[in-house]
Amino acid sequence: MTYGMRGILISAGVALVASLVGTPLIIRFFRRRGYGQLIRADLPQAHLSKRGTPTMGGTVIIGAGILGYVVATLAQWWTVRDTAPFVDALSAGGLLAIGVFAGMGAVGFLDDYIKLRRNRSLGLTKTAKFGGQAVVAGLFAVGAEYVAATSTHLSFIRATDFDFGRWFVLWCFLMLAAASNAVNLTDGLDGLAAGTSALVFGAYTVIAFWQFRNPAAYALGVTLHAGALAFAAAAALGACLGFLWWNAPPAKIIMGDTGSLAIGGLLAALAVLTETELLLVILGGLYVVETASVILQVGSFRLFGRRLFKMAPLHHHYELAGWEETTVIVRFWIVGGLAAAFGLGLFYAEFIARGGSG
Repeated sequence: MTYGMRGILISAGVALVASLVGTPLIIRFFRRRGYGQLIRADLPQAHLSKRGTPTMGGTVIIGAGILGYVVATLAQWWTVRDTAPFVDALSAGGLLAIGVFAGMGAVGFLDDYIKLRRNRSLGLTKTAKFGGQAVVAGLFAVGAEYVAATSTHLSFIRATDFDFGRWFVLWCFLMLAAASNAVNLTDGLDGLAAGTSALVFGAYTVIAFWQFRNPAAYALGVTLHAGALAFAAAAALGACLGFLWWNAPPAKIIMGDTGSLAIGGLLAALAVLTETELLLVILGGLYVVETASVILQVGSFRLFGRRLFKMAPLHHHYELAGWEETTVIVRFWIVGGLAAAFGLGLFYAEFIARGGSG
């Protein structure tokens, strides 16, 4: 077993156990404090029964993910401690990815907390939320370009010839904001976002590990951090799976904006740092479909005065069409899994087309 694979297993395993064990503790803590979910009046009637379900479960996902990453990093250093100082085990790219995970989660936590304190379904204003995301994105963009040596070029499966230059900060903001809000829109049914996100994090674990194992085929800025990024993706995968055990329908806890913004932010960071930015659109195809349904619904109503769907995002349309919640969830997981598999297929096909080299 290679030391990179061992680190991935440690990262995922520690995060999984921490999430499985930590989630019921957080459930009891939040219940005592009355941190229950507020349900919008316009949602399907079946959702009224979820009122009062503990929210902000994303705190467990973030905590478990960070713990898994830290333990894997320490285990990696322990294997080379006789030949390299501890600082050599650290990766700027890995720290940036985990930093975005925590930073975007903090923005989501504030949003959730304000909702609970003011007993309303609206938390931060749009300006405040985008402002928080912009701060995280700005710090990430500077660190990615000047510390992690990440390319500022637009990328699909690797960097293209189009260079954002000074606009790279704006591009990072668009990536983080779009991904985090897309996951947030998908988080409308028990287990839907957690299960889908686990699939996409699994795909990014494979992508980063492949880049780590094939350094000659990818840019130096990618391969320098690919091992650590595989740890980060695996940790998030384990944390999402552990949380899903308690979030599966009927959910005992909801991730809230704390979890959805953190997950989306980490996915965007992984896409930028592995130079697979546009590939994320395919890997996270379900997020794209959910977001597109909202855009189409709003656009159709404003332009033509009619709605395309019974309700948006799309999962609510199928609920109102008579599908059971679990049916919607499982079928959407299948779509999400197919999208992740197709994205991985494109990634591997591009590698083969280049003859396994850069």
